[in-house]
Amino acid sequence: MSQNDQVTRKNYKKNKKNTNQPKKKGGAGKWIKRAFLTLFALIMLAVVAGGSLFVYYAASAPEMTEDDLLGTFSSELVDMNGEVFYTLGAESRNFANPDEFPEVMINAMTAIEDQRFDSHMGVDPIGIARAAAGFVTNRGQISGGGSTITQQLVKLSVFSTAREDQTLRRKAQEAWLAVQLERQLSKEQIMSLYLNKIHMAGNVYGVATAAEEYYGKHVSELEIHEAALFAGMAQAPNRFNPYVNPDLAERRRNVVISVMRNEGMITEEEANAAMETPIDEGLIERSQDEQNNMVFDGYLVTVLDEVKEKTSLDPYTAGLTIETNIDMDAQQRVYDVLNSEDYVNFVNDDIQSAVSLVEAETGKVRALAGGRNQESQLSANRSTQSRSVGSTIKPLTTYGPAIESLQYSTYHQIIDEEYSYSDGTPLRNYDRQYRGQISLRDALVDSRNIPAAKVMNEDLENAQVEQFLTNLGIDIETLNSSADSLVEQNAINGNLSPLQLAGSYASFANGGNYTEPYTVSRVITQDGQEIDLTPETNQAMSDYTAYMITDVLKDVVSANYNTVGISNLPQAGKTGTTNFTQDQMDQYNYPSGAVPDSWYVGYTTNYSLSVWAGYDSYGDGYLSLNDGTRQLPRQIYREIMEYVSEGMDNSDWSRPSSVSVVDVEDGSNPAQLPGPNTPSDNIVTELFVAGTEPSDVSTSYGEELSAPTGLSADYDEESDELTITWDEYTLDNEDESLTYNLSVDGQSTTLSDTEAVITEPPSGSLTITLSVSAYGNTGPESSVSITIPERIEEEEESEEEEPEEEPEEEIEEEPEEPQEEEETEEEPPGTEPDSSEEEPEEEEPEEEPEEDDTEEDSEE
Repeated sequence: MSQNDQVTRKNYKKNKKNTNQPKKKGGAGKWIKRAFLTLFALIMLAVVAGGSLFVYYAASAPEMTEDDLLGTFSSELVDMNGEVFYTLGAESRNFANPDEFPEVMINAMTAIEDQRFDSHMGVDPIGIARAAAGFVTNRGQISGGGSTITQQLVKLSVFSTAREDQTLRRKAQEAWLAVQLERQLSKEQIMSLYLNKIHMAGNVYGVATAAEEYYGKHVSELEIHEAALFAGMAQAPNRFNPYVNPDLAERRRNVVISVMRNEGMITEEEANAAMETPIDEGLIERSQDEQNNMVFDGYLVTVLDEVKEKTSLDPYTAGLTIETNIDMDAQQRVYDVLNSEDYVNFVNDDIQSAVSLVEAETGKVRALAGGRNQESQLSANRSTQSRSVGSTIKPLTTYGPAIESLQYSTYHQIIDEEYSYSDGTPLRNYDRQYRGQISLRDALVDSRNIPAAKVMNEDLENAQVEQFLTNLGIDIETLNSSADSLVEQNAINGNLSPLQLAGSYASFANGGNYTEPYTVSRVITQDGQEIDLTPETNQAMSDYTAYMITDVLKDVVSANYNTVGISNLPQAGKTGTTNFTQDQMDQYNYPSGAVPDSWYVGYTTNYSLSVWAGYDSYGDGYLSLNDGTRQLPRQIYREIMEYVSEGMDNSDWSRPSSVSVVDVEDGSNPAQLPGPNTPSDNIVTELFVAGTEPSDVSTSYGEELSAPTGLSADYDEESDELTITWDEYTLDNEDESLTYNLSVDGQSTTLSDTEAVITEPPSGSLTITLSVSAYGNTGPESSVSITIPERIEEEEESEEEEPEEEPEEEIEEEPEEPQEEEETEEEPPGTEPDSSEEEPEEEEPEEEPEEDDTEEDSEE
């Protein structure tokens, strides 16, 4: 026990005294009308009933011991490996004796907290009346206000300070113990105990400690503006922390100074001088220890809230050993990524971010970040604050419930088309386009808004969606900012915290099993009692739902591999973006494409990790694709997930027996199996709940084509024409087009008729083949052969060439004639001007052009 503590205990015993009970004032009202008798009787009945209730509650008040008032038990927090990483509370607390607190500090505190402190008997009748009214109007909860400094000391020493614990019973017990305390201690001692006990933000307790931590001076040296700051902080220490919220702290300080002036505690000149003092004047830099503690500040805030909520113990004073789930290596990496430029480019210091890392199988929270560039401990924790999550809600409110309750396949077809909500408000996709009929998989991967809205609002019942969300620990009122039921917009947006989002997606990663994310596994009290805070794991959804959603979200990772892809790490994930209203865009003069929030939540078989980036207020700024800030959550995710996955067994998910893998003909609706001739690029592989697989074979591409029948060829020598005919081929699908592929001696053509005529076909043996094309495929061939005889004209021409031998001999005697023939190529060779009988022989050169024409016809 410290010397200061011993002195305080000595003063406590020495100054015990009894105070006179306040005199009761009595009086009688004048009876005017008989009706007042009834009214008076009712009032008296209410007073008696209220007094009886007060006595009943007060009788069950706990005993308040000396240790309660003076005890300074610190609590230790240990990490996942059992190492103490933080000591909370009294270990570094400075205690001051009553005579060490300056008058200006006493005056500041009584002015703002309890102006009748010196005259009341521990309770304020006006405050009691206000508490009773609050009990009636707030369903058994006290609305606050009216507590004296003595009551506040009792609350800090014996009871919880949580708002939900401020019941009428607790208020009555608090008042009773305050009256008892006033009988035992002097006003000076009560004020001293209170000033030594109050929280002064972060891990600072007591005004004497605050004087050293904030100003580096002894409490007796405090000036007016400093004392007023501390007195104002008592109401909400973290909110009025001058390091974190200097503007709020200054306004609150000046309120205290004004009250002190109005109560005559300081002069007008002193008040003006104090209010003109800058709020940061005299403040010292934070210690290195405090800066180091900022690494896990968001996690620490969550731990304290969790212990209070689940145990009703005050971790600041109860002397607990708190076994947390924090992974200090992961926590350090999260802090480094968010608070340096070594990993991602944040563009400016005002962009905020929050991170939640949850172990998928157990629900243990391994790391949290409540923000960037935090300046004070136990300040804002954005990882547990709800905000709009954009399209990351779609697997939770739409596609998850649809697979779970309606057993939709990943192929289920949805029409992406023009759409409006029931009130006529139009809904648009991110690209302002419509894709027509698409699968559930494509709709989720491409984050189409209209298909999601159709599934939730037209196919699903609200009860099915609400049950799915409840199984994941999601409260509907939180999702909709106080609305107690789903709204149509929940298909594409809702309010969740990063921690809730990571916890929900962890269920997809864990086969549908959900464990509420938790930071504390066990609490050990000062007397050795062990309190297990591990939540139960429940089956939130079927294993087929978890696996099928995961399989689809793997495609999201593939589509965004440049920003979230990690080599050799199976993972799934979802992007999310929110939008400004048009009025907000106009108000802040933001450009097209500006958005307030960007999200990414992804998971492996080991971890679920959610990341948010944005600004605290809409007017502070926006995220954009132009400067890369909309991609920040994906980049942060990759840096953290890659780090925590090193050395882990990063196996892929195993498909449960409840899921079937089926090849489906793309575009069929409902799903149909491919036919034997379905083109390979028209086949997609999708997942179905076992027992719901399609059985019908598609007729669009499924008809097996056969060889045409009736193929025959006939040659007419007189007309020199080859006629080819065949039977008409009939398809099962009358709407499908059909063509015939005809090949004659290797020359091919495509026809739609059942006959082809070839003039002057080539002589010799010809092979003719015929096949059918339909559905994008070509069937087998039929074939026939025919021999075309040599033409008579050709034989006669050969025989009549012999008489030309004499002219040829003459040509030999006159060598100049061949040159003349070359110069006149258009003239038929070997002719004489008077030889009219030789004209039929002149047709021989013309046969070549005729054959060329036939070839061109065949190509066409």
